[in-house]
Parts: sequence; structure tokens; C-alpha cells
Amino acid sequence: MELKYKQVWNLDTLFAGGSSSKEFAGYMEELEKRLEMLKIEVGQSQAQKLDEDTLEKIVSLVRVCTMQLEEISSFIGCLTAENIQDKQAKLFVGKSNSYQAMFDKIMTNFDNKLTEIPTNRWESFLETPTIKPIAFVLEERRKLTKEKLPAEQEALLADLAVDGYQAWEEMYDAIVGKITIDWQDANVVKQLSVGQVENKLNDSDRDVRKSAFDKLEAAFTKEADLFTETLNHLAGFRLQTYAHRGWTDVLKEPLSYNRMSQKTLHTMWQAISENKSIFYTYLQRKAELLGVEKLNWYDLEAPITKHSKKVSFDEAAETIVAQFSEFSPKMAQFAQNAFEKSWIEAEDRSGKRPGGFCTSFPDSKETRIFMTYAGNATNVATLAHELGHGYHQYIMDDLDVLNQSYAMNVAETASTFAEMIVADAAVRNAKNKDEKIGLLEDKIQRSVAFFMNIHARFLFEKNFYEERKRGFVSTERLNDLMEDAQKEAFGNQLEVYDPTFWASKLHFHITDVPFYNFPYTFGYLFSMGIYARALEDTATFETFYNELLYDTGRMSVEDLAKKHLQVDLQDPTFWVEGINLCKQDVEEFLQLTQE
Repeated sequence: MELKYKQVWNLDTLFAGGSSSKEFAGYMEELEKRLEMLKIEVGQSQAQKLDEDTLEKIVSLVRVCTMQLEEISSFIGCLTAENIQDKQAKLFVGKSNSYQAMFDKIMTNFDNKLTEIPTNRWESFLETPTIKPIAFVLEERRKLTKEKLPAEQEALLADLAVDGYQAWEEMYDAIVGKITIDWQDANVVKQLSVGQVENKLNDSDRDVRKSAFDKLEAAFTKEADLFTETLNHLAGFRLQTYAHRGWTDVLKEPLSYNRMSQKTLHTMWQAISENKSIFYTYLQRKAELLGVEKLNWYDLEAPITKHSKKVSFDEAAETIVAQFSEFSPKMAQFAQNAFEKSWIEAEDRSGKRPGGFCTSFPDSKETRIFMTYAGNATNVATLAHELGHGYHQYIMDDLDVLNQSYAMNVAETASTFAEMIVADAAVRNAKNKDEKIGLLEDKIQRSVAFFMNIHARFLFEKNFYEERKRGFVSTERLNDLMEDAQKEAFGNQLEVYDPTFWASKLHFHITDVPFYNFPYTFGYLFSMGIYARALEDTATFETFYNELLYDTGRMSVEDLAKKHLQVDLQDPTFWVEGINLCKQDVEEFLQLTQE
């Protein structure tokens, strides 16, 4: 049967010709010229004499450069993800990093000039019609700059980071990209990518899951010493930067990046830790249903029936669009466009990087989604999740590009909300008790992931960085730290853990966003509050939701929650209410599986 929607994305509408695109080469040259213009303008400006016209001229160039940098980075990200052997695309990574470093140096100089503007003149600037709409962003940059090194030293750091920081992430990607795993299927041995084997951790057959887990662990153990180097040196550069700036808390940068307070983060984790016990009961029940005494790591995402339904890509598309339309016709139309215009790379083939992502093109005003679709419930959830990211950016497209820099925690709010819509609908529309149990369990898996797996990642990273301050951390010690964090987060409920998870999880090796973990849990619980609002009043929800998304790039998360949800994120009440919604799923699951 002919498929309605393609599972291979179309990048030619962005830049025709892939990594050989002359149009893309010209676009990069255009950015280079603009960066030179910006460098001259900022270099010539004098803080004490800076007037409104000069400031607006610089800000206009900053807008264009920001937009083009993201366009270039997103396109290169797509090229390297769809084909890990694309050597030309890998060369572009270095070039893109050099552009980013140049932009960062210029902006460091500009930010320092903002700090030198006298307070009374600065406050006057912020009230002018051209600057007022981006006042929050400029004020934020000015404040953060005061906590950094002098401009010359920050510029030097930006230069050194290209080969001394980002390069370690590139090294990690290169090593993972070369990993292939032999897999026997119907007496035929195939070479699969990491992403393809990871999909088999969802298989209903425990022997298949165990084989996938063992093969992945063996592959990452084989390269573990190299990953130890990448992680230690990446973290070392980051910690040296912090030390020179006088930052003692490793959470300072991620909290600042996510525009949230230490108290909010602590309150969230504390609420989760105090309300986990029912999820332990769920894990014990799942073990019983799978016929084992205790779950292993590779059982966490396993379906509890061997007859789990396969969902075609077309079916997933139709389900997602239909469920989105229940809450937001605009969101449904966005998803429909993404499927019809081939914005999604979902083909199950080797040669792709593992994982999934959504990336936006602010100049072209398009989105691309990357994943490996194998037809299970988790894949459907991932697809909805990434479309939620895409819709968030789609709504932001109308805003000033400088107000579009929303942090990861609120980005994960939009994606998790989209995922929740589809998961809840699937449970409601289940055709029989067994199907309902299976779908409900798949939904609970996500709660376990956010409350336990993500918590383990957070604990590991925090403990690793504290040890890294004292020196190089060995492979064996990294394994111990990872397993200890998993045992704490999962309450010692598992028989076998995954000590090499630190090596196989890309997020630990990303340089752009430190602590690429707690924002997921924040987004999950924050989206619970949004979902509760959606169920209360579907008629006005779309307007409310879009207005909330508009503000995600121009205020702290505490102010965002107060303005749109009338809640205090530093009070445990909000978090406990979200956790209680998740508990209801567990209670229903336990009741349905009592027999």
C-alpha cells in the first residue's frame, strides 16, 4: 500500500543540493560579511556617546546575524543527522562554530559597552519605542555581562572554545557516528546504527531487549575510554571558565540559561522525591506482569504485552493531527503542514545519528523534525513531542527574533504538552481493557522517565562536576557515579542498571546547554498545569496557550507561571498537583491489573 506521507524530509526547499549546495555556500558568505559589518559598528561605537540611532543600527544587525547563524546551524545539524558519513557536512560544523565564535566575541564587546552606559541613560533607552519590545533581553545581557570576565578575556575564551570546547562534542559525535552493531534477523546479519538498536529496547520480546541492551553496552564499553576523554576535557574547559569568572556553583549557568531560580529547581526535585513511592509500586507490578522478580534497566520501556500494536507512520500522523485539533486548530494545521511538506525525517535506516530532535529555520520560517520511526507507541509519542517543539517556534515566528530565544525548560513544556494530548487520547479511545492497560502503561513510562531517569542524569552530572573540580574522573569512577545516581533515583527498585549510560547519552556531551536534563522534568510538570487549564476551558485554550508561548522568550519562568497560570513555582503546591495527576494514571493501572 502506498504511503500518504513521506518519511524522508525535504531539505531542498531550504537550500537545494544538500552539503554541495551553492546557495548554502553563498548564504554563509553573506553571514560572514554581515558579521564584519557588525564588528565594525560595535567597534566604532562609544558607550558614553551611544545614541538611539546607533543602538538601533547595531541591534538590527544583531537580529539578522542571529537569524542567519541559527539557519546555518540548523541546516548543518540536519545534514549531519541524516547521513553520519557526510564529510562535507562535518567540515561545515567547524565553519559554523567559527562564525558563532566570531559573533560571540562581537556580542561580548557590545554587552560590555551596554554595562558602561550610565543607569539614567540606560533606563531612558529601554523606554524608547524601538528598544522597549526587547528591553528584557537587553537588560538580561547587561546583567549577565557584569558577572563575567572583561571583554578581552571573554573574547579569548570564545576563540579557544572552538577547538578546546565544542571540538570535544564533535569528537563524541564522530565516535558514535562510526559505531555499527551486528544484528541477526531471520538468519541474516545486518549492521545497524545505534538509533536502530535503541528502538529494540521497546520490543515486547525480553530476549530481544536483553540482546539490544548487551550489544549497546558492549559497543559503548569498547569506546568508553575515548568518551571518558571527551567528557572530562569538555567539563574541564567549562569548569576553568567558571573558575576564572569566579563562579563556584556548577548550576549557575544552566539556571541562568533556563531563567529559573535555584529555589524553584530544589522545590521541584524535593516534591518529586517525596512523592515517588507509588511509582515504586508500579515498577513492582510491571515486574509481576512481565514474569520477573525485579525489573532490569532494559525492561523500563518494554510493553507489558507481546501483542503490542504497530502504528504506521500515516496512522500516527492522522491521530496526532486529530488530537491536536481538539485543543488548537492552529496547532493541528501546523502538524498537517509538517507531514504534507515533508518536514520530517523518520525513515528507519542505518547511517543516521541516534535520537530525535526538532530544529527551526527562523529565516525560512520552516521546521524540520528528525527521528527513527519503527511503529511503536513510544515513536508516536516522540513524533507528537517534536511537533510540539515545532509549533512553539511557529508561534514565535511573528515576534522579534531577539524575543525568540526561549530556554530549554519552556521549550520542553510545549513538546511535552503535545505528547500528553496524544497519549491521553490513546488511553481514552482504547478498544478493550488490554489495550487500555498497555497504553496507560506507556504513558506512565514517561512519568518514570521524567521523575527517575532524568533525576538520575541530574544527580550524576552534579556529582561528576563536583569530582571533576578535583581532577580527572576515570571510566570506572564514571560508571560508579552513574549507577549510584540510578539507584538513588529509582529507589533501588531495579536488578540491573546501566552504568555506561553516561557514555551512550548524547546530552552529557553537549556544549551548548549544560545540564541537559532537569528542564525536561520542569517542562513535563509545567505542561501538566497547562493541560489542566486546557481541560477546564477548551474554547479559549488556544488563545491562552499562544499568549503563554509568546512570552517564553522574554521573562523568567517564575514570572511566566505567575502571569499565565497564577501559581508560585517556589511553592511545592504547584509541583505536587502535577505529580498527583501522574499518580492517577498509576492508580488506574494498578486497579486494572489487580487480577
